Amino acid sequence: MSIYEIIGWTGSALFIVSYFLLSINKLKSDSIWYQLMNVFGAICLIVSAYESQDRPNMFTNIVWMCIGIYAVYILVRRKTTKEK
Repeated sequence: MSIYEIIGWTGSALFIVSYFLLSINKLKSDSIWYQLMNVFGAICLIVSAYESQDRPNMFTNIVWMCIGIYAVYILVRRKTTKEK
C-alpha cells in the first residue's frame, strides 16, 4: 500500500466518521470539529486524487474543502465576536 493510498483512506475515514457523528447527534453541523474533520478529509482525498490523476474527485474535494474552510472562518468569527 502506497503512502497516497493510506492518505486517501484516512480522508475517507474522516468523512465517514464525521458524517456518522453528525447523524447520531454527537456533532452538529456548526461544530468546529465537524468542519475540521471535513476539511482535513478533503485535503487527504485531494492528495490521493492528485497522485492518481482523478481530476473529478480532486475538483469535488477542493470545493468541499473550500466550503469547510469558509464554515470554519464563519464559526471562528462568530466566536470572536461573541467574546468581545
